[in-house]
Amino acid sequence: MVSNGTMVVVLPFNTSVELVVQDTSILGAESHPLHLHGFNFFVVGQGFGNYDPKKDPENFNLVDPIERNTVGVPSGGWVAIRFLADNPGVWFMHCHLEVHTSWGLKMA
Repeated sequence: MVSNGTMVVVLPFNTSVELVVQDTSILGAESHPLHLHGFNFFVVGQGFGNYDPKKDPENFNLVDPIERNTVGVPSGGWVAIRFLADNPGVWFMHCHLEVHTSWGLKMA
């Protein structure tokens, strides 16, 4: 479910971060180009349907994943990214479809 909030998670310097972004909400599935300011990240996996934390990581590409700062979350699917939190500050992550940002597809 979509919600608004002001909570920000503070990560210790050099923390390895894995983030799975899911696009199978009840509000309607569509592709979202998500952009992260301040970092490049590695796209280690993606798929359709709901992410399965027990099965899907077995297929992650940990050898030569692509490096990006924007990734398309598949319509009705998910994408997994990894990055090292080595650039201190509060960084914006948002959908590059501007109207989606106004709907709440944004985070710090």
